[in-house]
Amino acid sequence: MTSFEQIRLDSAEGIATITLNRPDALNAFTDTMEAELVAAYDLVDADDAVRAVILTGAGRAFCAGMDLSDGGAVFDSWTASGSPSDDGPSPEDALRRDGGGRVALRMYESRKPIIAAINGPAVGVGITMTLAADFRLAVPAAKIGFVFSRRGLVPESCSSWFLPRLVGLQTALDWMYSGRIFTSEEALDAGLLRGLHERDDLLPAARALAVSLTAESAPVSVALTRQLLWRMLGENHPMRAHEVETLGINVRGVSEDAREGISAFLDKRPAVFPQRVSTQTPDLFGDLPAPAYRAPRSPR
Repeated sequence: MTSFEQIRLDSAEGIATITLNRPDALNAFTDTMEAELVAAYDLVDADDAVRAVILTGAGRAFCAGMDLSDGGAVFDSWTASGSPSDDGPSPEDALRRDGGGRVALRMYESRKPIIAAINGPAVGVGITMTLAADFRLAVPAAKIGFVFSRRGLVPESCSSWFLPRLVGLQTALDWMYSGRIFTSEEALDAGLLRGLHERDDLLPAARALAVSLTAESAPVSVALTRQLLWRMLGENHPMRAHEVETLGINVRGVSEDAREGISAFLDKRPAVFPQRVSTQTPDLFGDLPAPAYRAPRSPR
């Protein structure tokens, strides 16, 4: 679809595949890779032919973490006025935003399901960047590690938000405090992974999962459902879900997709949904005109 320097972006039969493409460096994460990943997710969101995304790595590793070839000085350029002290940055320091966090937030905002196919070692940002994917598959015996405390750092890529929601607080604390390396088998047992597949079967399994998620679903409905489920993780009361879902049912219930979906069900035929994610996905979270929403009646 588009040429990049450190990733590849390919699309076939409705599935886009983003491949981290620095195999000689075990796909170590760089500023360039960060920018290219964000750009790639922008492209696939805008492409209505793409129904789902697979994220994987070239060569024997998924991602060995941040590129540390500059040694201990790798973070020295992260503020406009030099590295802040251990007491924290001064107010005048213009802190550079975490690059892995930029990628994770862009994945969180995705309108397409994302499947991470972890084809080998995934350490540091190499594993935290996958937490915003909807599903993670991996090869057996892949080495995984949230190693930040062993490097004198702290978790990044919004992982302090994502990881406890995926595996529970105690497991997240264990992995993050210790910084230890563990295997994909432990990750599967903890619920971080959906399944393990031999290397030759990993991408076919990811593609099969992508097809099963999208083949009979309305693209706009999948986009909205993804946002509903992810965003509601941060709400503290189900009333917010009720409000947004009520708006969604009102808006989608009179849509061309709903008419087609119901007609196809009654006619016992496959549905052909006409609406496009790029131009016809309503914003259920505050930007629609007020008349589009009628508040539910209060219970009597």
